[in-house]
Amino acid sequence: MNVFDIIGPVMIGPSSSHTAGAVRLGRVVNKLIDDRKLEKVEIILSGSFAQTYKGHGTDKALLAGIMGYKSYSPEIRDALTIANERGIEYSFIKEDIKDAHPNTALIRFYLEDGTKGTMQGASIGGGNILVNQINGMHVEFNGDNNTILVMHEDKPGVIANVTHMMHFEHADLNISNFHLSRQEKGGDAIMTIEIDNQPPEELVDEIRQIEHVKNAILIRRV
Repeated sequence: MNVFDIIGPVMIGPSSSHTAGAVRLGRVVNKLIDDRKLEKVEIILSGSFAQTYKGHGTDKALLAGIMGYKSYSPEIRDALTIANERGIEYSFIKEDIKDAHPNTALIRFYLEDGTKGTMQGASIGGGNILVNQINGMHVEFNGDNNTILVMHEDKPGVIANVTHMMHFEHADLNISNFHLSRQEKGGDAIMTIEIDNQPPEELVDEIRQIEHVKNAILIRRV
Protein backbone atom coordinates (compact mmCIF):
# COMPACT_ATOMS: atom_id res chain seq x y z
CA MET A 1 0.00 0.00 0.00
CA ASN A 2 1.27 3.49 -0.82
CA VAL A 3 0.24 6.92 0.41
CA PHE A 4 -2.25 7.37 -2.46
CA ASP A 5 -4.17 4.30 -1.31
CA ILE A 6 -4.74 6.14 1.97
CA ILE A 7 -5.33 9.78 0.96
CA GLY A 8 -6.56 9.16 -2.57
CA PRO A 9 -5.36 10.48 -5.92
CA VAL A 10 -4.82 14.08 -7.02
CA MET A 11 -8.02 14.77 -8.89
CA ILE A 12 -10.88 16.97 -9.95
CA GLY A 13 -13.73 15.91 -7.61
CA PRO A 14 -16.13 14.98 -6.29
CA SER A 15 -15.45 11.24 -5.95
CA SER A 16 -12.36 9.08 -6.33
CA SER A 17 -14.44 6.10 -7.42
CA HIS A 18 -16.86 7.92 -9.70
CA THR A 19 -14.49 10.56 -11.05
CA ALA A 20 -10.78 9.72 -10.72
CA GLY A 21 -11.29 6.01 -11.38
CA ALA A 22 -13.58 6.84 -14.29
CA VAL A 23 -10.91 9.05 -15.85
CA ARG A 24 -8.39 6.22 -15.61
CA LEU A 25 -10.81 3.80 -17.29
CA GLY A 26 -11.24 6.30 -20.09
CA ARG A 27 -7.47 6.67 -20.41
CA VAL A 28 -7.16 2.93 -21.10
CA VAL A 29 -9.40 3.46 -24.13
CA ASN A 30 -7.25 6.45 -25.10
CA LYS A 31 -4.21 4.16 -25.14
CA LEU A 32 -6.07 1.57 -27.22
CA ILE A 33 -6.97 4.25 -29.76
CA ASP A 34 -3.25 5.08 -30.01
CA ASP A 35 -3.53 8.63 -31.42
CA ARG A 36 -5.99 7.64 -34.17
CA LYS A 37 -9.03 9.86 -34.74
CA LEU A 38 -12.06 8.97 -32.66
CA GLU A 39 -15.44 9.38 -34.34
CA LYS A 40 -17.93 7.90 -31.90
CA VAL A 41 -18.05 6.39 -28.44
CA GLU A 42 -20.86 4.56 -26.67
CA ILE A 43 -20.49 4.32 -22.90
CA ILE A 44 -22.61 1.71 -21.13
CA LEU A 45 -22.92 2.45 -17.41
CA SER A 46 -23.83 -0.28 -14.92
CA GLY A 47 -24.69 -0.34 -11.23
CA SER A 48 -24.04 2.82 -9.23
CA PHE A 49 -22.32 4.37 -12.26
CA ALA A 50 -25.70 4.26 -14.00
CA GLN A 51 -27.56 5.73 -11.03
CA THR A 52 -25.26 8.60 -10.10
CA TYR A 53 -23.14 9.41 -13.16
CA LYS A 54 -24.53 12.90 -13.74
CA GLY A 55 -24.27 14.04 -10.14
CA HIS A 56 -20.73 12.74 -9.72
CA GLY A 57 -19.53 13.83 -13.15
CA THR A 58 -18.74 10.25 -14.19
CA ASP A 59 -19.88 11.00 -17.74
CA LYS A 60 -17.46 13.91 -18.03
CA ALA A 61 -14.67 11.93 -16.34
CA LEU A 62 -14.94 8.93 -18.68
CA LEU A 63 -15.10 11.12 -21.76
CA ALA A 64 -12.17 13.24 -20.56
CA GLY A 65 -10.05 10.13 -20.03
CA ILE A 66 -10.95 8.82 -23.48
CA MET A 67 -9.68 12.12 -24.91
CA GLY A 68 -6.42 11.76 -22.99
CA TYR A 69 -6.92 14.02 -19.99
CA LYS A 70 -5.79 13.00 -16.50
CA SER A 71 -7.64 12.85 -13.19
CA TYR A 72 -6.35 16.30 -12.19
CA SER A 73 -7.01 18.01 -15.55
CA PRO A 74 -9.34 21.02 -15.20
CA GLU A 75 -10.70 20.18 -18.67
CA ILE A 76 -12.75 17.37 -17.09
CA ARG A 77 -15.42 19.93 -16.19
CA ASP A 78 -15.84 20.85 -19.86
CA ALA A 79 -15.31 17.38 -21.36
CA LEU A 80 -18.72 17.24 -23.06
CA THR A 81 -18.15 20.60 -24.73
CA ILE A 82 -14.62 19.66 -25.78
CA ALA A 83 -15.87 16.41 -27.31
CA ASN A 84 -18.48 18.35 -29.27
CA GLU A 85 -15.82 20.75 -30.51
CA ARG A 86 -13.69 17.80 -31.66
CA GLY A 87 -16.61 16.31 -33.54
CA ILE A 88 -16.80 13.22 -31.33
CA GLU A 89 -20.24 11.68 -31.14
CA TYR A 90 -20.95 10.24 -27.69
CA SER A 91 -23.79 8.60 -25.82
CA PHE A 92 -24.33 7.30 -22.29
CA ILE A 93 -26.50 4.22 -21.86
CA LYS A 94 -27.74 2.83 -18.55
CA GLU A 95 -27.70 -0.96 -18.61
CA ASP A 96 -27.28 -3.77 -16.09
CA ILE A 97 -24.12 -5.73 -16.89
CA LYS A 98 -24.50 -9.18 -15.39
CA ASP A 99 -22.07 -10.15 -12.60
CA ALA A 100 -20.22 -6.84 -12.94
CA HIS A 101 -18.76 -4.66 -10.21
CA PRO A 102 -21.18 -1.84 -9.22
CA ASN A 103 -18.94 0.83 -10.79
CA THR A 104 -18.55 -0.73 -14.24
CA ALA A 105 -18.36 0.88 -17.66
CA LEU A 106 -18.36 -0.86 -21.03
CA ILE A 107 -16.97 1.49 -23.66
CA ARG A 108 -17.44 0.90 -27.38
CA PHE A 109 -15.28 3.09 -29.63
CA TYR A 110 -15.38 3.72 -33.36
CA LEU A 111 -12.45 5.29 -35.23
CA GLU A 112 -12.27 7.27 -38.46
CA ASP A 113 -10.24 4.52 -40.15
CA GLY A 114 -13.05 2.00 -39.58
CA THR A 115 -11.50 0.32 -36.55
CA LYS A 116 -13.82 -0.40 -33.67
CA GLY A 117 -13.29 -1.99 -30.28
CA THR A 118 -14.49 -2.37 -26.72
CA MET A 119 -13.09 -2.04 -23.23
CA GLN A 120 -14.84 -3.01 -20.00
CA GLY A 121 -13.54 -2.14 -16.57
CA ALA A 122 -14.52 -1.09 -13.08
CA SER A 123 -13.57 1.65 -10.66
CA ILE A 124 -12.97 -0.31 -7.47
CA GLY A 125 -12.32 2.51 -4.97
CA GLY A 126 -9.76 5.17 -4.20
CA GLY A 127 -9.19 5.90 -7.89
CA ASN A 128 -8.10 2.30 -8.51
CA ILE A 129 -9.40 0.39 -11.53
CA LEU A 130 -9.59 -3.14 -12.86
CA VAL A 131 -9.83 -3.74 -16.61
CA ASN A 132 -11.41 -7.11 -17.34
CA GLN A 133 -12.31 -7.11 -21.02
CA ILE A 134 -10.74 -5.91 -24.27
CA ASN A 135 -12.56 -6.54 -27.56
CA GLY A 136 -14.70 -9.21 -25.93
CA MET A 137 -11.77 -11.19 -24.50
CA HIS A 138 -11.00 -11.50 -20.80
CA VAL A 139 -7.99 -9.59 -19.49
CA GLU A 140 -6.98 -8.55 -16.01
CA PHE A 141 -4.85 -5.50 -15.27
CA ASN A 142 -5.16 -2.39 -13.13
CA GLY A 143 -3.20 0.24 -15.02
CA ASP A 144 -0.62 0.62 -12.25
CA ASN A 145 2.12 -0.95 -14.39
CA ASN A 146 3.15 -0.59 -18.00
CA THR A 147 1.05 -3.19 -19.82
CA ILE A 148 1.56 -4.71 -23.26
CA LEU A 149 -1.46 -6.20 -25.01
CA VAL A 150 -0.55 -8.64 -27.77
CA MET A 151 -3.35 -9.66 -30.14
CA HIS A 152 -2.39 -12.83 -31.98
CA GLU A 153 -3.47 -16.08 -33.53
CA ASP A 154 -3.61 -18.98 -31.08
CA LYS A 155 -0.72 -20.90 -32.62
CA PRO A 156 1.98 -23.02 -30.96
CA GLY A 157 5.12 -21.07 -30.14
CA VAL A 158 3.73 -17.53 -30.29
CA ILE A 159 3.95 -16.94 -26.54
CA ALA A 160 7.44 -18.42 -26.42
CA ASN A 161 8.57 -16.26 -29.35
CA VAL A 162 7.29 -13.07 -27.73
CA THR A 163 8.77 -13.74 -24.28
CA HIS A 164 12.01 -15.10 -25.80
CA MET A 165 12.48 -11.93 -27.83
CA MET A 166 11.75 -9.73 -24.81
CA HIS A 167 14.29 -11.63 -22.72
CA PHE A 168 17.13 -11.68 -25.23
CA GLU A 169 16.62 -8.25 -26.80
CA HIS A 170 15.60 -6.40 -23.63
CA ALA A 171 17.06 -8.38 -20.74
CA ASP A 172 16.45 -5.59 -18.22
CA LEU A 173 12.67 -5.88 -18.55
CA ASN A 174 10.96 -7.78 -15.75
CA ILE A 175 7.54 -9.33 -16.37
CA SER A 176 5.46 -8.93 -13.21
CA ASN A 177 2.26 -10.53 -14.49
CA PHE A 178 1.12 -12.52 -17.52
CA HIS A 179 -2.36 -13.53 -18.64
CA LEU A 180 -3.61 -15.27 -21.78
CA SER A 181 -7.17 -15.24 -23.09
CA ARG A 182 -8.54 -16.81 -26.27
CA GLN A 183 -11.94 -17.03 -27.89
CA GLU A 184 -11.41 -20.63 -29.02
CA LYS A 185 -8.56 -23.04 -29.70
CA GLY A 186 -6.73 -21.88 -32.80
CA GLY A 187 -8.69 -18.60 -32.96
CA ASP A 188 -7.90 -15.08 -31.81
CA ALA A 189 -6.05 -14.67 -28.52
CA ILE A 190 -4.65 -11.87 -26.41
CA MET A 191 -1.64 -11.78 -24.10
CA THR A 192 -1.60 -9.31 -21.23
CA ILE A 193 1.99 -8.68 -20.15
CA GLU A 194 2.63 -6.34 -17.23
CA ILE A 195 6.20 -5.16 -16.70
CA ASP A 196 7.85 -3.38 -13.79
CA ASN A 197 10.03 -0.98 -15.71
CA GLN A 198 9.77 1.42 -18.62
CA PRO A 199 9.83 -0.41 -21.98
CA PRO A 200 11.84 1.00 -24.90
CA GLU A 201 9.87 2.62 -27.71
CA GLU A 202 10.88 -0.04 -30.24
CA LEU A 203 9.56 -2.99 -28.21
CA VAL A 204 6.01 -2.87 -29.55
CA ASP A 205 7.19 -2.70 -33.16
CA GLU A 206 9.47 -5.69 -32.54
CA ILE A 207 6.58 -7.71 -31.13
CA ARG A 208 4.44 -6.82 -34.14
CA GLN A 209 7.02 -8.40 -36.44
CA ILE A 210 6.67 -11.83 -34.80
CA GLU A 211 4.81 -14.40 -36.86
CA HIS A 212 1.08 -14.77 -36.05
CA VAL A 213 1.03 -11.52 -34.05
CA LYS A 214 -1.75 -9.27 -35.34
CA ASN A 215 -1.06 -6.20 -33.23
CA ALA A 216 0.65 -5.06 -30.04
CA ILE A 217 -0.27 -2.06 -27.92
CA LEU A 218 1.59 -0.51 -25.02
CA ILE A 219 -0.61 0.93 -22.30
CA ARG A 220 1.63 3.02 -20.11
CA ARG A 221 0.65 3.59 -16.51
CA VAL A 222 -2.69 5.38 -16.43
